[in-house]
Amino acid sequence: MRPRKAFLLLLLLGLVQLLAVAGAEGPDEDSSNRENAIEDEEEEEEEDDDEEEDDLEVKEENGVLVLNDANFDNFVADKDTVLLEFYAPWCGHCKQFAPEYEKIANILKDKDPPIPVAKIDATSASVLASRFDVSGYPTIKILKKGQAVDYEGSRTQEEIVAKVREVSQPDWTPPPEVTLVLTKENFDEVVNDADIILVEFYAPWCGHCKKLAPEYEKAAKELSKRSPPIPLAKVDATAETDLAKRFDVSGYPTLKIFRKGRPYDYNGPREKYGIVDYMIEQSGPPSKEILTLKQVQEFLKDGDDVIIIGVFKGESDPAYQQYQDAANNLREDYKFHHTFSTEIAKFLKVSQGQLVVMQPEKFQSKYEPRSHMMDVQQGSTQDSAIKDFVLKYALPLVGHRKVSNDAKRYTRRPLVVVYYSVDFSFDYRAATQFWRSKVLEVAKDFPEYTFAIADEEDYAGEVKDLGLSESGEDVNAAILDESGKKFAMEPEEFDSDTLREFVTAFKKGKLKPVIKSQPVPKNNKGPVKVVVGKTFDSIVMDPKKDVLIEFYAPWCGHCKQLEPVYNSLAKKYKGQKGLVIAKMDATANDVPSDRYKVEGFPTIYFAPSGDKKNPVKFEGGDRDLEHLSKFIEEHATKLSRTKEEL
Repeated sequence: MRPRKAFLLLLLLGLVQLLAVAGAEGPDEDSSNRENAIEDEEEEEEEDDDEEEDDLEVKEENGVLVLNDANFDNFVADKDTVLLEFYAPWCGHCKQFAPEYEKIANILKDKDPPIPVAKIDATSASVLASRFDVSGYPTIKILKKGQAVDYEGSRTQEEIVAKVREVSQPDWTPPPEVTLVLTKENFDEVVNDADIILVEFYAPWCGHCKKLAPEYEKAAKELSKRSPPIPLAKVDATAETDLAKRFDVSGYPTLKIFRKGRPYDYNGPREKYGIVDYMIEQSGPPSKEILTLKQVQEFLKDGDDVIIIGVFKGESDPAYQQYQDAANNLREDYKFHHTFSTEIAKFLKVSQGQLVVMQPEKFQSKYEPRSHMMDVQQGSTQDSAIKDFVLKYALPLVGHRKVSNDAKRYTRRPLVVVYYSVDFSFDYRAATQFWRSKVLEVAKDFPEYTFAIADEEDYAGEVKDLGLSESGEDVNAAILDESGKKFAMEPEEFDSDTLREFVTAFKKGKLKPVIKSQPVPKNNKGPVKVVVGKTFDSIVMDPKKDVLIEFYAPWCGHCKQLEPVYNSLAKKYKGQKGLVIAKMDATANDVPSDRYKVEGFPTIYFAPSGDKKNPVKFEGGDRDLEHLSKFIEEHATKLSRTKEEL
């Protein structure tokens, strides 16, 4: 038995040793793997650190320092003056300017103390580009103790170096703002005394106001150099609430032109040169003097628009000043003229102190007077009366609707439009007038409607939307009504009788509107209902339901940004049977109601049940879940509360 026991004991010891060796080898391999993983992580961290160090490191290229979003603040923190150029790698002007900028860097480097000259690729350093309002390339700025000073001179070595040296002086301070600051204490005194002044009503927190501010100040500087200068001013409407209320300020920024204290809407551009050009034009008289009879005859023979002439004794005539004041209200839409000539007065068959409105010869007809006259008397004739008179007779019985005048002239509805090849040049005038005469025969019997001819190529998109681009007819017609609906005349040979039948059918309500529409969605069960032209009335105008409708454009960045928020909003109110959250591509579908005007994207309306003709537009608030929810809660008529909410 002993030898067998000894054998078993030896075997057992051998197994234990084998297990010990195996156990020792296992942990060694795992440890090795762990060590390798740690080494890899350390290497990655070192690489990241190297990249961060690369971004933080300020490199130099031909004497010009290279700054970016990462190293900018650290670099400029202790610098008194730094010259900055924001550039784009693809910009031709930047490439052209590069050698000159390198010379500037070398010159300023030798100054005592040296002034750093840096460049920033604005296409990659987007944070800095946004922070310094960079909108063009190259943009040059001088940083003085952290504050940016716009450089507005020429891109030459001499001018830039001189300006930088000026700003780098220890006693240099930024010039005071040229823009006047108005409060209730000085507003009337300043505004009433100015022949013309532009006033901006702003809110300190308003993004659009902040964007306008540098352009507005630049324009103020430019206009202050004129003789006489044209002042620009600003009012903090959040602090001066009485002034804001007095001038009906409801949004920011609101700009108004004042002439001797009288306010007029500002409808011009909002960048430096646009503001300057617009205000220079506005500073001139609203009416131009006609000196010779020949000028009037040329207006009549070759003119293309309404002719408005005031006839007065002289500049001291009180009626003349009354006419000028009224003309200021319409100067952007119409050309006003005046004369002191008795010869012209005799030709026009008017007396001094009268206003005459007439059409050029090509728009005159036997169905309407050659001219319309009005007495203008200071004190008894209101500006509004002159304005109403001009607007009443500004259009001929059948005028020429053009893209350039559409928004200003042809806003009255219903509008009957006849489309064909409209050309008033010598070779084609007879053909153009032939078809226009057919329209005149009908227009004279429907004075409550506006009639116009329009070139089919100018309005090719509108003709296509009406379904008439493939009609096969040389002349087509349509009616645009007050609610935004469009009615197309069935294609047939055009004459006065067919047009009369079409207009009569419209008047009797027998026509069906043409609605541009995408196909009706087969599956519309998502939280956000998709509305198309054909379903607008059935969904949005459903009198039994509250509807929140977003009008969007597929290419619109703000709309894409809104989409996830809008989807979350729809999910939040999914259980509300009386509320519909909907959207509509306004570029591919007609909005068949003029109550829902879409002038930008996205546009959001709340259409309450039972009152679809008075939708509430969402404006002023952030387009986030909180503000949109609040908007719904304020205007909803059909919301039901759950037990949890109660």
